[in-house]
Amino acid sequence: MASSDGTAARTPARRRIRSRATLSEHHRAAAWAPGRWRQDDRHASTGRGNITLHPYMCGEHYQRCLLRTMKVLSYVLVYRKFFLIVFSLLILLPLPIILRTKEAECAYTLFVVAIFWLTEALPLSVTALLPGLMFPLFGIMPSKNVASAYFKDFHLLLIGVICLATSIEKWNLHKRIALRMVMTVGVNPAWLTLGFMSSTAFLSMWLSNTSTAAMVMPIVEAVAQQIISAEAEVEATQMTYFSGSTNHGLEIDESVNGHEPNEKKDKTIPVPGYSNDAGKTSSNTELEKNSGTGTKYRTKKDHMMCKLMCLCIAYSSTIGGLTTITGTSTNLIFAEHFNMRYPECRCINFGSWFMLSFPAAIIILLLSWIWLQWLFLGFDFKEMFKCGKTKTVKQKACAEVIKQEYQKLGPIRYQEIVTLVLFILMALLWFSRDPGFVPGWSALFSKYPGFATDSTVALLIGLLFFLIPAKRLTKTTPTGEIVAFDYSPLITWKEFQSFMPWDIAILVGGGFALADGCEESGLSKWIGNKLSPLGSLPVWLIILISSLLVTSLTEVASNPATITLLLPILSPLAEAIQVNPLYILIPSTLCTSFAFLLPVANPPNAIVFSYGHLKVIDMVKAGLGVNIVGVAVVMLGMSTWITTLFDLSTYPSWAPAISNETMP
Repeated sequence: MASSDGTAARTPARRRIRSRATLSEHHRAAAWAPGRWRQDDRHASTGRGNITLHPYMCGEHYQRCLLRTMKVLSYVLVYRKFFLIVFSLLILLPLPIILRTKEAECAYTLFVVAIFWLTEALPLSVTALLPGLMFPLFGIMPSKNVASAYFKDFHLLLIGVICLATSIEKWNLHKRIALRMVMTVGVNPAWLTLGFMSSTAFLSMWLSNTSTAAMVMPIVEAVAQQIISAEAEVEATQMTYFSGSTNHGLEIDESVNGHEPNEKKDKTIPVPGYSNDAGKTSSNTELEKNSGTGTKYRTKKDHMMCKLMCLCIAYSSTIGGLTTITGTSTNLIFAEHFNMRYPECRCINFGSWFMLSFPAAIIILLLSWIWLQWLFLGFDFKEMFKCGKTKTVKQKACAEVIKQEYQKLGPIRYQEIVTLVLFILMALLWFSRDPGFVPGWSALFSKYPGFATDSTVALLIGLLFFLIPAKRLTKTTPTGEIVAFDYSPLITWKEFQSFMPWDIAILVGGGFALADGCEESGLSKWIGNKLSPLGSLPVWLIILISSLLVTSLTEVASNPATITLLLPILSPLAEAIQVNPLYILIPSTLCTSFAFLLPVANPPNAIVFSYGHLKVIDMVKAGLGVNIVGVAVVMLGMSTWITTLFDLSTYPSWAPAISNETMP
């Protein structure tokens, strides 16, 4: 009999289950049966009968599994850095446990630090402290010796340079220099871009790349917005007074690559609030909106102009840093590493580095300017070099913005003059310390050769910024009289601290400690012996491979971490194949700065990307060309003037000879 709850209807199904399953399986099926099994029109054929699993039970079970999986994945995602750290330490642990050699223990430390630097699982400066922990525990170096590697001559040089940079930015001298250089080159769009690139590169020679890009970008943004607004005003005037007809006398000259005015007119977007029947929107003239600043681009060319100017600032701030040892941290790291590893060379100083890198930086800057101009706006040589041409409305608006920005600074002040004098004095002392072709002022201390370095000059000038008065501090007496009671120097310690990159200082110190550990443990010699078969390859091919490797790696890792990681490997490579170490270290150091592809590759890229004019694909396309230009120019320099400057064709006496030793 069929019960009211349908039990009899389910009985045949349960009997079929019992006949085909074990008792435990039957109990499990019976436990699920109430309210779950039914026979109706929505059944699935089983061959012997029609049995279906209730859709609610299927959905509930699937949903629970999905929720558990998502929950586990969310935990993994949240704690991914923690898991990466733990797994990296455990997976590599057999290396020191099984081999039990100093080389293996140092290699374990090197691999752990490299993984953490590349993935940034820990802050870079925190990872840099790991050699100070692991080397004493492995017995590679005593803690006292490791600690001494964290503060070198490099750090004194960095302190002096930051004193100069602090004063320059505090008194707005950098802004005055940038605007004056832009005003000098003129307001033609192509020349204006070159003016911004030149001024940015010059400032980046003495300031950090990040602060240079952060300072120049607001000026560039103001100029770009003024150009767009000026064009809108002219177009509004045309439509108001001529009822939509085009006045060719007031037409803005925006032709690119010989495009005719009627082609350009088709790309024009009507200004909101005005009717222009002739200016219908086409597929390639959509009104684009800048998500970062809310800017509406009237034409596609306006958007291209904003992209061009942003990328010019990002790339020129990096290219300018190549020129001087103090221009970027990678140059400083290389100089300190090289002078520590090869103390008898004494060939890398401010003057020699400037002579090798300045021609390369100029060529890269000019070729990058041509490439970016062609990529975004086209390159019309005839239009650029036309003499006596009347300025367009766009150019007049641009010149007016730059002039107004410069006038806001007012007349040059006493503090700016003193900072400029100290800046020039520091550069002259750096160049004249040991120029090479004539005796420098360091010859006055011939009794102590090599004692005075570039850091000596930096500290001397840096201390003057704390001594020279900038302004008087006054107070009002009870009688109402204003009297001076003290003076304020050009910079204060608090201001210096806000500019000092302590994270870079610790990062570089960790790199020095890592290099010392590789030497003490014998890992450097072992790497050199293993890489000696590469000596059969042509030298130019080895340089090209190392340059491309460094350029690729620096796109995903920070520049200081990349150069710090590779220097202890590339130096033994050069020694193993009996090539002048400078032949491999110089191009690798220069290529470490070629991080042009991604917004996260270096801080200047991120700064310009934050303004919202660019997409990632824009930076990838432009940066790929600049990367190719940079590597090509470096290869050209290594085969021409750099080889002559340092006599790279012979293996030097100051480089050690490599004996064929193997890892025990």
